[in-house]
Amino acid sequence: MRFAGARNRWLVYGAWVAGGLGLAAGLGLTAVWCYFHPSSHWQRGVVYGERHGHALTIDVLTPTRPSGIGVVFMVSGGWKSGTNSFRPWLVAPLLRQGFTVFAVYHLSQPEATVMEIVADVSRAVRFIRAHAADYGIDPDRLGATGGSAGGHLSLMLATRGGLGPPDATDPVDRASSAVQAVAIFFPVTDLTDLSGSTEDPGDGGPPKNFRRAFDQEPVDLTSWQVVARELSPLHHVTAALPPTLIYHGDCDTLVTLSQSERFRQRADDLGARVNLVTVRGGGHGWLTIPFQVIDAAAWLTEQLKRSR
Repeated sequence: MRFAGARNRWLVYGAWVAGGLGLAAGLGLTAVWCYFHPSSHWQRGVVYGERHGHALTIDVLTPTRPSGIGVVFMVSGGWKSGTNSFRPWLVAPLLRQGFTVFAVYHLSQPEATVMEIVADVSRAVRFIRAHAADYGIDPDRLGATGGSAGGHLSLMLATRGGLGPPDATDPVDRASSAVQAVAIFFPVTDLTDLSGSTEDPGDGGPPKNFRRAFDQEPVDLTSWQVVARELSPLHHVTAALPPTLIYHGDCDTLVTLSQSERFRQRADDLGARVNLVTVRGGGHGWLTIPFQVIDAAAWLTEQLKRSR
């Protein structure tokens, strides 16, 4: 009888412990879900341009308590983009910092070349800046973020962004495509040297699986050297480079860590500031990226609040 009573007590205790652990886990999952689903207004499909008969659009996500600072999120992977590929939880840490987020879409390669894509995302930033008052943001405090191809496009804005032609008939085209801070993940920085990448053809040519994206089918190595340099942020770094934060895995075989290391070195040589965070064991993406996005959001807040 004593044994049965003790057993029953342990069963009760076990049930209480299991219930408590289940409740804690449920509360934890709820807290995580709530964090990545902050309250915001999502305006979809704002047209900023046109390419090959296709409308180019932006989604605008405005937080409940906007800070007046904007961040451009490049919806691009492999220089492919689509409105169905974006999820607001991806930018939840940015929204929680009060940023108004502009999810920029472009026509995917190979229908659009990477040269055209760079021109189109530049147009998107000009459009956002020209309509800054409509979105309640400061046109002089605009950041950019993205991963892989999105990181490359962000760096193209950081290194090549600037005022458009002053005599352009469209006022949007006269606005600046520059950004004031960049926080990105595993970006392509130098297309002229793909050493170590699984995309390296071994002859100095374009990435093996992206030839059509660069209008290099068939390959013309002479023209490629011009195109590759034109589209490589590393070759356009100046001392005026805006504050830049890069996260890159040391096991990335698609876009090797050396791409970011050489970009940082070039910036250092010119007196510009690039913070490179090396993620040990990280490939072309890793499970803890949401935590780095949280850190990146805090870093962007610090940089853009002082950029004025």
